[in-house]
Amino acid sequence: MVDKSSARIPPLYALRAFEMAARFGSFTLAAEQLCITQSAVSRHVRSLEQSLGCRLFERKGSKLVLTEHARILAQGLQMGFETIENACMAVASREVSLRLKAPSTLTMRWLLGALEGFHARHPGIQVQLTSVWMDEDFVDFRAEPFDCAILLGTCDGMVDESEKLFDEWLVPVCAPELLGSEPWTLDRLANCELIHPTRDRRDWRRWLERMGCNDRLAWRKGKLFDTLELAISAAMKGHGLSMGDLSLVKEELDSGALVLPFRTAVRSQGSYYLVWPTRSRQNRTLELLRAHLLECLPTFDAADMTLLE
Repeated sequence: MVDKSSARIPPLYALRAFEMAARFGSFTLAAEQLCITQSAVSRHVRSLEQSLGCRLFERKGSKLVLTEHARILAQGLQMGFETIENACMAVASREVSLRLKAPSTLTMRWLLGALEGFHARHPGIQVQLTSVWMDEDFVDFRAEPFDCAILLGTCDGMVDESEKLFDEWLVPVCAPELLGSEPWTLDRLANCELIHPTRDRRDWRRWLERMGCNDRLAWRKGKLFDTLELAISAAMKGHGLSMGDLSLVKEELDSGALVLPFRTAVRSQGSYYLVWPTRSRQNRTLELLRAHLLECLPTFDAADMTLLE
């Protein structure tokens, strides 16, 4: 039996020609991208207009302008072709390669070193890392070209499959010259410049809430940064006290570039997870990466520390 609904869909080549022309605002540039002639693009667009029963372009001087119908169609087609391309890449990619998405600070402070060890152990396997800034860590395997990702979050709402790597422990850090000889108290903290690794200031708020003094300190003040990496750099230069993750600032604490004015760390609401779509469950390369990451998780020295869950 013929599916009549599919018969109503215009030819794919016509849709692709229109999407390219809409993207570049030019039949000529669309033709160059598709390796066809400009007249072929024009014919495809005309046939699509006939099939849909509406105009898609209007000429204003030398410029092509999308009609309202065309803007709606172009937006949907762009998303659709991206989904098709990602699906083809996933199927065509060899099982000896992985496309990994990870947050930028985690990449710089742990993941790059871990991947170097993985490549030394498995030289025939390629892990293509994409490190990005994410205010809230997120991946959409249906729309993004990744086989797996490392995200900071909770188990709730995690996509498909996941493996917990390590917890985030929040603790104030500063440069040695700011430590001083007097013991640190909340009153002393109230007079210091705060450095926030996130623009919503959530890390300082969480630490102070767990310490039971959220209402005693004006935690909304201070400098705002987009990443922990930037905030830590500012703290090392003596610009104030930043909230840090014990696991990700261990190197600076060991070297003395950073010190702990308070010896109490608070477990945040998030942990780092390796996540992947269900379709990759039997991927042997992914299993090798998962096992390696679990063997080289970052650690920290908990001696003389108070850890609050």
